[in-house]
Amino acid sequence: MKLWSIIGNSQKLDGGAMFGNAPKAMWEKWAPPDEQNRIDLACRALLASPLNGKTVLFETGIGAFFEPKLRQRYGIQEDRHVLLDSLAAAGFSHEDIDVVVLSHLHFDHAGGLLAPWAEGKAPSLLFPNATYVVGKEHWERARHPHPRDRASFIPELPGLLEASGRLELVDGERSKALGDSVRFGFSDGHTPGLMLAEIAGPETVGGQPHGGVAFCADLIPGRFWVHVPITMGYDRNAELLIDEKRVFLEDKLARNVRLFFTHDTDCALAQVTRDDKGRFATAHELASLQARPLAA
Repeated sequence: MKLWSIIGNSQKLDGGAMFGNAPKAMWEKWAPPDEQNRIDLACRALLASPLNGKTVLFETGIGAFFEPKLRQRYGIQEDRHVLLDSLAAAGFSHEDIDVVVLSHLHFDHAGGLLAPWAEGKAPSLLFPNATYVVGKEHWERARHPHPRDRASFIPELPGLLEASGRLELVDGERSKALGDSVRFGFSDGHTPGLMLAEIAGPETVGGQPHGGVAFCADLIPGRFWVHVPITMGYDRNAELLIDEKRVFLEDKLARNVRLFFTHDTDCALAQVTRDDKGRFATAHELASLQARPLAA
């Protein structure tokens, strides 16, 4: 099995919103803002093939489904569907994908499921041969969003996914589509039922898999959010997320599971470290993955 980091459309969002209650004097050293106080953000997907005999894409980024006015509002930098270009550069098309795993259905993680916006055309799904894997609890949130995060969802998407006949809802550690090759955990601090996928590592120690890769989604959007107190203004429950993040990082450190980041512009994969004061950080950072073996 090999791994590719697949870059999608990029965004600029308000730095204060992305770093919650952290002071600007701190976060601007990590992510310098522009004149509108916005910072650069990636929307990166992870491609694994063959995984359980299939070609699997973890998330799809924000895509190009927004009309021009909304594209400008949400700071999307490109008008084409960059994810499709990146898949092609890796030697794949969206028709080649057998499974799409979605941590959650916020538009910056699931918008890439949709074809690019065109005047007068209704939204339509890409990935015609893929099973769409979504957490059951989060699916209910997407169908019945709270006023606080309603704008984060694409209203038409749940109906399109259901109508495809290829939707699998996950309510546990395993999915039918991926079997034992991927283990799922769940988090509620960012959004109810955020699904965290871990590609099983090549080693087993004490009955536990070691050396895998965890897709961090919005529990840890990038290296700077590895610092346990750092959260986003978009998180529904910052204190819960901090507790969940600490448990997550302790587990990944103990089992040498590397972290894959979706929103970090300069780092796709890194190992977890912890200093003698108990503070988490990252090491062995990789900006991209190009047909990289899991065990490398």
